[in-house]
Formats: sequence, structure tokens, C-alpha cells
Amino acid sequence: MKTVFGPVPSRRLGQSLGIDPVPLKTCNWNCVYCQLGRTKRFVTERKNFFDPGEILSQVKESLNNHKPGEIDWVTFIGSGETTLHANLGYMIREVKQMTSLPIAVITNGSLLYLPEVRQELAASDAVLPTLDAGNASLYRKINRPHPQITFKRMVDGLKDFRKEYEGKLWVEVMLVKGINDGEPELKELAELLKQIGPDEIHILQPTRPPVELWVQPPDEEGLLRARAILGTSARIIHPATGSFDLGTNGNLVDAIVGIITRHPMRESEIIEALTSWSSSDVLGTLKELEKSEKAQVVMRYGVKFWSASPSFYPNTSNGKTDNNEAKKIQDRDKQDV
Repeated sequence: MKTVFGPVPSRRLGQSLGIDPVPLKTCNWNCVYCQLGRTKRFVTERKNFFDPGEILSQVKESLNNHKPGEIDWVTFIGSGETTLHANLGYMIREVKQMTSLPIAVITNGSLLYLPEVRQELAASDAVLPTLDAGNASLYRKINRPHPQITFKRMVDGLKDFRKEYEGKLWVEVMLVKGINDGEPELKELAELLKQIGPDEIHILQPTRPPVELWVQPPDEEGLLRARAILGTSARIIHPATGSFDLGTNGNLVDAIVGIITRHPMRESEIIEALTSWSSSDVLGTLKELEKSEKAQVVMRYGVKFWSASPSFYPNTSNGKTDNNEAKKIQDRDKQDV
């Protein structure tokens, strides 16, 4: 299976070559805003889901196929939780031997309470964990974690990692309108972030298809309020712009699926990425993608997104929303949060 994809445009990392070490969707969280659908493999045990040697071989090939300047960062980012791969540290060190490019790890931070995970991430240049809530109740409502991943365990792990880690620690805060963008919630979160002491706080908003239909991004007032309350190290990260690299060889449909498995794309982004081919190839590729049964359409915010077909969005079927089912899910999940 292809585990290396891109480069893709990143909100913070420029053109990022992605390394995905876990199958879709292997995670110990089931976040309401996740762009990859609901969690199917709800696990906490670390395993070698993919052969590290095969992953590294794909990384080497991708690096060799790109000219200097075409890749800004190499990023370990999973179709779920990245640190669930048991040999993540080994792969980080090996990639370090291949390239002088900086290496980032995007993680929910839930396993940083484990000393071995903190040690493995030490070789990376930047680690981007998630912290969306300042208390255990809100954490459970937003991130819907595995029972073993308690709020205290996660926060203690972040604090311990900060003490040990010499690279850049950029904590991500995903804001959901009406859930964690209010003044009380932000003040509580700010106090906790102060105790952790990250280098930067990145304020994000769900701009790609959230799994739950009711999830909405904050308004401008909510974003500005968050930046003001979370402090001088906080900055708003706006949606990335840039090109998606589909490669020059191989099947275009497979190249697109390789990206949308980890990074759902607007249809307009796919069309833009295909502009190096003729317009007939663009239309033909979209039709082939639709017939391949490897991809699905997800409608969010009035926008047509393409995601991998195994991703589970409970209110969507072949790009069409079942309004009755969506309403039931929306009512139920609002009671949960």
C-alpha cells in the first residue's frame, strides 16, 4: 500500500511530503470535527501496522523524484493517530539520514504520557499535538477518546514532553462554533496552555468535511476572541493554498485517492491539480474517480469534497445526504456535547 503522498499544501509547513504510518482510520480518538470520518479502528495498542522498511523505501523514492525546493517539510501524519505505529521513532531517525529537510509529526498527543513515545519524537524538528479543551468534560465531548486516554494522562504527557523536547512544540486548537469558542472555555484552555508552555499555539477551524453534520467553524468574532485570550504565542491558521502534487507517473485516480485518503479535497482543488493535463483528461479522470468505488463525495458547507470511500460519514451516501438520518444523528450528538 502507498503510504507516502504529496507534497500537499500545508497551513504551516508549506509543501509537505506526507508519510502515513497507520491504516484508515486507526485512532484512539473519535473527534466530532475529524475530516476522515468516524473512527473504525478504536485502539490504543501500538503496532507495526505497515512494514517500516517499505515505508522508508517509498520515502526515498519520493525524495529522489522531487527537485530541491519542491518539498519544504517531511511530515508524519496518520490516517488516525500517528504515534500508534510502534516503530515511528526508528522511521524518523532513518528519514533524518536521507534528507536535510525538517521533519514534523502531527499527533493528537494522547500517547505522550508514554516515555518511549516522547523519546521517539525527540528526533523530529517540530511536533504538533492537539489540545481543544481545558477540562475533562469538554475533552470527552469534542475528542470522544478511548476510555484509557484520560484528560489528566494526556495533559501530564504534554507537560512532560515540553520539559524534554528541544524542537518546536506547536499546539493545535481546533475551534468548533458554540462548543469551545466561548470566553469561559477559552480562558480555561489558556490557563492550561500556559502551564504547558508551547512555542506557538495554532488556532484552527474545521474547513474540510467534519464527520458530524452539525459541526461549524467559528465566526470571525470567535477567532479573534480566541487569539486574544490564548495569548501572544497564538496565531490563527487560515486554510492553506497551493498545489497538490499528483506525480508524473502512474494512475491519476490512484494518485488522487492516495491524497484524499489522508486529506479530503474540494472538487475545485482536484480540478486545479489536474490542470497540467488536457481538459478532456480532467473530466475523464473525475468520471473515472466516480466509477472507481475508491472515492466518495461528501457535502459540507455547500461544498463538494472528495474523500476515500472507506471513510465513514454517517449521514452521507454516495454524496447525497439523507436528511432524516442526518437530523437523528445531529440531535443525538448535540445531546452528547
